[in-house]
Amino acid sequence: MTDFPKPANKPANPNFSSGPCAKRPGWTVDALKAAPVGRSHRAKIGKSRLEEVIDRTRAVLGIPADYRIGIVPASDTGAVEMALWSLLGARGIDALAWESFGEGWVTDITKQLKIEDTRVFKAGYGELPDLSQVDCDRDVVFTWNGTTAGVRVPNGDWIKADRQGLTICDATSAVFAMAMPWDKLDVVTWSWQKVLGGEGAHGMLVLSPRAVQRLETYKPAWPLPKIFRMTKGGKLIDGIFKGETINTPSMIAVEDQIDALKWSESVGGLKALIARSEGNLKAVQSWLDKSTWATNLADDAKVRSCTSICIGIKAPFFAKLSADDQAAAAKKIVSLLDKEGVAYDIGAYRDAPPGLRVWGGATVETADIEKLLPWLDWAFAQVKAEFEAKAA
Repeated sequence: MTDFPKPANKPANPNFSSGPCAKRPGWTVDALKAAPVGRSHRAKIGKSRLEEVIDRTRAVLGIPADYRIGIVPASDTGAVEMALWSLLGARGIDALAWESFGEGWVTDITKQLKIEDTRVFKAGYGELPDLSQVDCDRDVVFTWNGTTAGVRVPNGDWIKADRQGLTICDATSAVFAMAMPWDKLDVVTWSWQKVLGGEGAHGMLVLSPRAVQRLETYKPAWPLPKIFRMTKGGKLIDGIFKGETINTPSMIAVEDQIDALKWSESVGGLKALIARSEGNLKAVQSWLDKSTWATNLADDAKVRSCTSICIGIKAPFFAKLSADDQAAAAKKIVSLLDKEGVAYDIGAYRDAPPGLRVWGGATVETADIEKLLPWLDWAFAQVKAEFEAKAA
């Protein structure tokens, strides 16, 4: 082992997982004491709680009044799948993928729905595909922020205002931390367990009037599972977007989401949430700019994520290792930090290049990020010494 000194201070909250994410500062289980457990979500009290989530979400995010907001099963995955299976097939598709989740949607479109008129634009981890090639008169499917690659689209300028197709956006690690141009987006999905640190299993699905029109005028060629159906008799099932969820939600999770939304309002709303997350990226990037061994997986500063901050390892000794040893070294860094109680769950995604992933969403305190960074240097020094000793 090395003589690199162990840092004196630890983060007050060591939870840097990218989902489920850290709870909001000051959270305790008392936040859930008003949850109507044991009651039906169809009862007046249950429905009112679900409607409160929808109303507070609209207010915090600034979602237009004519957009529909629904709470749906199966987290962000369920929300995306509902959109893909219900809306696609009416026209050609441009699908974008630069990380694992985008790749998953491409697979669904090409191998499950088997839509032949699909153009796929791909890029490697840390990069974006050429957005100028996208034809918005086709349906466009993309992630706003690549959770596993640390790359986000810089803005919505590449999306035409007078587009003929629908834009279907998986925004699960973007909403509440990045500005969303709602007028450029027709379908937006996310899950509670991402930026606001809510509990899992529930997804959010936002539909523009154009998306609703598609649902009411287009019938897919394939059968739709009951859990995906959003229309009946050619009309939108309006109750889905008024708190009448398709299947039973957890009222404890609902109460937790209400608490997170109230916290969002108390700190200054969306503008403050974005500032908190951007501040976390700034702290990490300032450290990366001086690091001799770590780098942001995204070279282009304009597309670096402020939530899922992905760190690559650029040290010369690391580059000489085999692929298996690189993966082992990265996992050893993660294990050391976990053992010290400094940082939990910060390993890179399994399909991404070996490295680290530090969640910088709005519920993470910048002070905790700043205390974490010296520990990353310490853990790297330990692992470097261990692997160099083996090679000697």
